[in-house]
Amino acid sequence: MLLSIAIVSFNVEELLAKCLESIEKYSVGITKEVFVVDNDSSDNTVLRIRKDFPRVTLIANKKNLGFSKANNQALKKAKGDYFLVLNPDTELRADTLSEMIGFMQKNKDVAVSTCRVELADGFLDRDCRRHFPTPWRSFCHFSNLSKIFPKSKIFDQYYMGYMPDNIEQEVDACAGAFMMIRAAAIKKVGYFDEDFFFYGEDLDWCWRFKEKGYRIVYTPTTKIIHYKGASSGIKDSSKKISKATKESKRRVLKESTRAMRLFYEKHYKNTYPQAIRWFVLTTVKILESLRLLKLQFNL
Repeated sequence: MLLSIAIVSFNVEELLAKCLESIEKYSVGITKEVFVVDNDSSDNTVLRIRKDFPRVTLIANKKNLGFSKANNQALKKAKGDYFLVLNPDTELRADTLSEMIGFMQKNKDVAVSTCRVELADGFLDRDCRRHFPTPWRSFCHFSNLSKIFPKSKIFDQYYMGYMPDNIEQEVDACAGAFMMIRAAAIKKVGYFDEDFFFYGEDLDWCWRFKEKGYRIVYTPTTKIIHYKGASSGIKDSSKKISKATKESKRRVLKESTRAMRLFYEKHYKNTYPQAIRWFVLTTVKILESLRLLKLQFNL
């Protein structure tokens, strides 16, 4: 088996169907298995998969287990030489799989790779190639210093804004929207950390791959389209197509900031002094409050 694809879904029936159709259309000649792990969607996802995509291995959870646990359910069953973690709100292009598999076959020291992840408006989804969020990088990002000084190697590090996005480059991390992983590397690193529910798990996983000495590479030789935030409902780019409830959005917002705290405590707590820790955790708490306030008043 060459490729195992894992997709976690939550109330994105139509987008998931388009994603699966693109996989079927553009994977001719590739031996593969496709897993869909549905996190107790309230739409028609489970019935739709069983009816229209019988070759997909469906895992229908009875409650929302989050992104990490659900992906691990599929990854632990996967038999491919390469694993592809793919979001349901994405669409492949004709050469996406062949190009990325070829890239991994040529670059044996690369554990994780990603292609150009493009938003529906044609712009880069900047989460697809980034640095780890140190306190300085995060401060520059959330204070908008990175926007005031775009392309600056000092202030625009968070999303590697100082690097052009049309060249291949080694990165600290890529996004769970599209992660091509060498199965042999997972045996040494392990699966997603299930303490992360939704957000942060991809960053943490990349950190652990880098700790083991593996390379993570972004290559723009091919791309996917990402209708970002369709499940969460908190991204402007997909608000019109998202079916997320206000309560669901609230949980996502809280999980996004919980992931920040968890990542800091896991990887930076013993690196920076207590004063920095206090500042970071206080700032994250303020950010959470502002986001929830914005949601409450539909700002």
